[in-house]
Amino acid sequence: MSENMSIVEERYGLAIDRIRELHTEAAGAYGDYIRQVCRMFLTLHDILETPDGGGPLREWNKILYGDIADGAYENSYANPAHAAKVFGAGIGKYLCLYYVRFRDAITAAYEGDREEVLLRMELFLQMVNLLDEEEPERALREAVYYFIHDYDGEQMEKSLRRMLCPEKGLVYRLVMESDFSNLDYLYRYGEYVTENEIKMAMFLSSLPEETLCAMARTYTEGYRKGFEAAGIDLSQKKTVQIRYHIGFEPMVRQAVRQFEAMGLRAVFTRKTNTRAMGVVSTSPDKQYQYDHRYDDALYLNKALVSERLKTAERLFEKYREEAAVYAGPAVIEIFGEKLFVPVSRPESPSYTEEQEALSVGYTRDYALIQNRYIPQDSYSFTIIAYPIPEIGEQFEEIFRETVRVNTLDEEKYRRIQQALIDALDEGDYVCVTGRGANCTNLRVQLHRLENPESQTNFENCLADVNIPVGEVFTSPLLTGTSGTLHVSRVYLNELCYENLELTFEDGMVKDYTCTNYDSEEENRRYIKENVLHNRETLPMGEFAIGTNTTAYVMGRRYGIEAKLPILIAEKTGPHFAVGDTCYSMSEDVVLHNPDGKEIIAKENERSALRHTDIEKAYFNCHTDITIPYDELGDIIVFTKTGKTITLLQEGRFVLPGTESLNEVLD
Repeated sequence: MSENMSIVEERYGLAIDRIRELHTEAAGAYGDYIRQVCRMFLTLHDILETPDGGGPLREWNKILYGDIADGAYENSYANPAHAAKVFGAGIGKYLCLYYVRFRDAITAAYEGDREEVLLRMELFLQMVNLLDEEEPERALREAVYYFIHDYDGEQMEKSLRRMLCPEKGLVYRLVMESDFSNLDYLYRYGEYVTENEIKMAMFLSSLPEETLCAMARTYTEGYRKGFEAAGIDLSQKKTVQIRYHIGFEPMVRQAVRQFEAMGLRAVFTRKTNTRAMGVVSTSPDKQYQYDHRYDDALYLNKALVSERLKTAERLFEKYREEAAVYAGPAVIEIFGEKLFVPVSRPESPSYTEEQEALSVGYTRDYALIQNRYIPQDSYSFTIIAYPIPEIGEQFEEIFRETVRVNTLDEEKYRRIQQALIDALDEGDYVCVTGRGANCTNLRVQLHRLENPESQTNFENCLADVNIPVGEVFTSPLLTGTSGTLHVSRVYLNELCYENLELTFEDGMVKDYTCTNYDSEEENRRYIKENVLHNRETLPMGEFAIGTNTTAYVMGRRYGIEAKLPILIAEKTGPHFAVGDTCYSMSEDVVLHNPDGKEIIAKENERSALRHTDIEKAYFNCHTDITIPYDELGDIIVFTKTGKTITLLQEGRFVLPGTESLNEVLD
């Protein structure tokens, strides 16, 4: 045993002994809180001390997530409102923050990371001592700040290493070595396990291997085609980051093998308590994640942001070689979870104006650092989505229908979409209107084509990086793009918006509202936080026309329109993105459509600032908002000569060459 590990073991022994004492001795105002945290750490100790794969895995899962799952969150110390009620607003918000940070040790324990668990244990013991201080709130605030400050670098390095360095760690072993007939493997991730994960694993493991291979092939070939379409040499890459929902291992195993045949080794990242990215499972309670989305407001300051950016620069430099061979993410998304309407809690942490600016600046500057080491024009991605059992009794039928949607005839769509593009390329601008109660009325300004015989404004999007097939899109000019975008109900990043309305002036969001809350102030704050990402405004980064009427009909037939992910929903009508363009940080890459024409509309007046003031050019966000066909009025192209070309009328395709898209609608 190394000297460092010997010290860790000694510290660990002292910490767990003290936690055992507190578990039986804790009393007073904080007694129940302390005992609950002790119980969690004692369970994690049992996990660390149990040989790989052994122990009461299902019982541990219930213990570790029982305080925030199945309705228990309302009375959990992880709930800011409950913590404030029990301990008061001041101390309560910090005890709630600590409680959530302690939970970060759960996946660390399952991965055998004893030192990470120890750090959380020692933070807990420090917190217990601070509760006896004369000014405990101040002491708690300082302690968590210095904990974050001192260990941020280690956490950032772990995350970056997992993203860039292929290691046969826990996730790899679970995917490649598990016996899928024994569902205990699902519990070995340390994530929350529900019927979604269990039934999905059972369903997929029941499919023939050739079916799983075909599903994986759609996904991995989409990835390969993305490199081909972008003119990037995939043979120069060595790693692919795979993101998936637990329960999909039978398909992911086939994908890993197929990627390996391409010369790519898989890397897997893990999510945090409140940020779902990487290998994920069903959330114990989505309100829990929503309440804690701005936890860093309790300690974020300029010094911390500055230090994080310096650390990011140092770490990317350290992993420069690994970054150079990173091929990008391959993502399996899921849909069908119960629809979530968040509750706005005044007790939840929120940013000051200064912190909003710091957060926005950090997100932007981190992205710029990453782009220096992993330029966006040097890698690609792919995303595919499937339903999960929670979608309802028709799950298996919907799953098979989704497989069909994901494998529609690309050649047919290429021809249809080319007809749309040929008409759009005649345009000076496009008008999009709603019908019925939808009050959309938008004018979208297009780029000027200097050489129409060899140039195009719109990309003919087939099934590569965004599966399934079904859209043509462009980066519109901002100047001249104005009007109102309205959708009666839409889900964006799992959050519901009722009567979402955005007003654009010269391509920038000028005003916004919705009807989620009785208070207009709450409605505007909800949009600012979750659509504008705490910015005062964002540009229209994309205008697209979705052509996948088959996906639209699937949503209507099964009553799952609201549950379709953006990936599919954006193909079921025209959509508009607020934020960066689809070509963010890769505007100078030369791209061609299948007909050979060069796509020239890859930037707007904001992204063009990358040449003079890069901090104003990018926003590091892109949110698609789709108008479904049943709310859509007309889409009409206006040419410089005064001619008009109608593409869709009353939600139906009328342009010659596109009418077959109406067959499934009728």
